[in-house]
Amino acid sequence: MAHSTCRVCKAALTHTFLDLGVSPLANSFLTAEQRNHMEPFYPLHAYVCDACLLVQLGEVESPQRIFSHYLYASSYSSSWLKHAEAYADMAIERFQLNNESQVIEVASNDGYLLQYFHQRSIRTLGIEPASNVAEIAKGKGIPTRAAFFGEELAKQLVQEGYQADLLVANNVLAHVPNVHDFAAGLKRLLKPNGVMTIEFPHLLELLREQQFDTIYHEHFSYFSLRTAQKLLAEHGLEVVDVDQIPTHGGSLRLIVQHVEHAGEVAPSVGEIVQLEQENGLNQLSTYTQFSQRVELKRREVLSFFTYVQVMGKSIVGYGAPAKGNTFLNYCGISKEWLPYTVDQSPHKQNLYLPGTRIPIKHPDEIKRTKPDYVLILPWNLKQEIMESHAYIRDWGGQFVVLIPAAQVL
Repeated sequence: MAHSTCRVCKAALTHTFLDLGVSPLANSFLTAEQRNHMEPFYPLHAYVCDACLLVQLGEVESPQRIFSHYLYASSYSSSWLKHAEAYADMAIERFQLNNESQVIEVASNDGYLLQYFHQRSIRTLGIEPASNVAEIAKGKGIPTRAAFFGEELAKQLVQEGYQADLLVANNVLAHVPNVHDFAAGLKRLLKPNGVMTIEFPHLLELLREQQFDTIYHEHFSYFSLRTAQKLLAEHGLEVVDVDQIPTHGGSLRLIVQHVEHAGEVAPSVGEIVQLEQENGLNQLSTYTQFSQRVELKRREVLSFFTYVQVMGKSIVGYGAPAKGNTFLNYCGISKEWLPYTVDQSPHKQNLYLPGTRIPIKHPDEIKRTKPDYVLILPWNLKQEIMESHAYIRDWGGQFVVLIPAAQVL
């Protein structure tokens, strides 16, 4: 692998967590013309560090290649926008923010979150590496830097007079290959008495729920609370509180402060560390045995698709998330098995999924073709999708999720 030492503790990586073979970049959607050309596939092989137990991928492609032009826009999910608005309400009250405060978000995407602070006349700054997505945020009145975040950019921003009362790093930690440079930047950009929140999918849930599809090249690392604490502590940052939240199949929200200004550590921090230990996250064998469970899951998926074919039923997909592309490529589901998927985002419609080349259509195609089953690929949004597309039940159609457990809904 390109990265033979651990990102956090630099120990040699020798233990496989999960080898998913080769796969294209999960967000490298194809145009009709690109289907006539060769598509790059890369090893999708996750390792676990036997010293700090960080699960991680090798860096097979540069972040610049992956993130400089990105088709994921957060604002196309209504439930995600509700989560963002609730977060803003919580933060304003809990951290006593006002129009003198400065909120800075790293990986701010299309302004989906900062818009709620902006609406309350709180100063905002977004940092977003994908220039096309940063432009959308600027159109909403959110000042946004189209740049990759690290210590150098943090230094530059501080020189320009920026420092955060609230520094937000939600769902970005996994996307960072150089986690020490990233953490050093956070340390520098946070005001002495400021507070930071970091959200990331919890490795405990990936293991418990067999969420193997959340492993893709854009996610370099998969954190437990214990490993996140270790990384942050090396940069003088302390986790003072932690909440379990339902996003992305189960995430943690860390409340972080400078060690020298940290308040009392909440009981929740020790409770989550204890929960991780009770589930074996402090034992290497928990990680090295995971691949056997995933192979059984793949057989279950293939059995379901075989059943659909044998019974002469029709099935289509809903959504074109990155996780769906890991799922379809690893399980070998082609357009012969899944003739099309649909997506709300106009940026993805009329493109093709990487690897499988399954076409992405407008959601209205479901009404036209009336399939027996609709497979929800972004299973973490299943409630939102089932409610907004309940019309499929008019012709007896049913929704299906295959992760974490196979369910016909």
